[in-house]
Amino acid sequence: MSDDRDDLAAPGVRKRHLALRSAVIAGTALRHGGRALARRALARRAPNGSGGLAELVADLGPAFVKGAQLLSTRRDLLDPKWCDAMGGLHDQVRPMSRPQAVQALHRAYPAQREWPFRRFDATAVASGSIACVYRAELHDSTEVAVKLRRPGLHRLIGADLRLVAAGAGLVQRLPAMRRVPAARIVDQVSQAIRRQLDLELEARALETLRANLGDFARVRIPAPIPVACGDGALVMEFVPDLRRFGPDSFTREQRRELVRQVLHAVYRMLFVDGLVHCDMHPGNLYLNPDGNVVLLDAGFVVPLQPHVKRLFAEFFLNMSLGRGPECAEVVLRSAEHVPPDADLPGFRAGIVELVATTAGRRAGDFRLAPFATRLFDLQRRSGVAAAPEFVFPLLSMLVLEGMINEFDVDVDFQAEAIPTLLPALNR
Repeated sequence: MSDDRDDLAAPGVRKRHLALRSAVIAGTALRHGGRALARRALARRAPNGSGGLAELVADLGPAFVKGAQLLSTRRDLLDPKWCDAMGGLHDQVRPMSRPQAVQALHRAYPAQREWPFRRFDATAVASGSIACVYRAELHDSTEVAVKLRRPGLHRLIGADLRLVAAGAGLVQRLPAMRRVPAARIVDQVSQAIRRQLDLELEARALETLRANLGDFARVRIPAPIPVACGDGALVMEFVPDLRRFGPDSFTREQRRELVRQVLHAVYRMLFVDGLVHCDMHPGNLYLNPDGNVVLLDAGFVVPLQPHVKRLFAEFFLNMSLGRGPECAEVVLRSAEHVPPDADLPGFRAGIVELVATTAGRRAGDFRLAPFATRLFDLQRRSGVAAAPEFVFPLLSMLVLEGMINEFDVDVDFQAEAIPTLLPALNR
């Protein structure tokens, strides 16, 4: 059986593979663009351009699907029709074909290994960019969910990430972007995406999250079953009767309570445990019949170095309290390099002004995306760049903010962090 690892070591082979992948991406985009124009001309439909969007993204590949999943949570920033079009990509991507599933199972459970299942349902119950999920039963009658990685992903995602890295390198050569660590940020994110392909790492992350969040009564995380796992197959307990994570059918008080439970769990991960879950979109968050939150996926979980965790906690606390000068000092302490000609007075003044416009705002009045954009612009203009690892907490908060705005626009998610931040920083 061929290995699907991203092992194109020879430079010539790698260049040819990247050229082929670029051609496939361009051809796919052109093909779907032509179809969209034809639909609009014949039926006068989808004037906002959302028609066929999910199919285009799915055909482009898993790296594009991952980006669309994250973007679809931001109904406050994007046209809701675009978000609806991309929403099905959370867990309704085109499933693996039967031959692909058989190939993945043979890799996970080769002939010399005992088949751990009494029953294995061949129809996927969910299908994402990295894997499909199947229902099965172990020999001891335990009902399980089997997350099975799609074949060939290492090479495909490896090519896409190299293309993104090449683009970041070109961007960083632009005069206006030379002080932005674009290549380092892309490298950090690329490493995290590659880790998503390692389902053994995900099993360990599930165990860690279960241990860390065990005292959150309204947050449930399924237990992995290591003895039944294989190469590219993560087996975990099956959680029945789940429904979509959404505000419908809840009273205002119930929505407020749910938001706070999720917020406090995320703050525990960020500021106490140093784990960042960057993928808390509706395809990974569900509700059980008791109204408790069920987190099904831990693939995009990134550990923070202790000093980065503390610096981000200090920044978030000072931002919540409206302390602009302290926020500026945290960014300066976290910077990899501060050039001699950096405009430090202008940078400090800009941070003070930025924090003053955001402190104490409710979720409905505060937008993290414009805040982050202004922060990055200040860094670029002054030459002061925060630690590239800051991108993961920001990504996590961006996805979470989209969910919060659907449930409770009145929550002060900055103030809600303080009860977790103060003990964490006093350790």
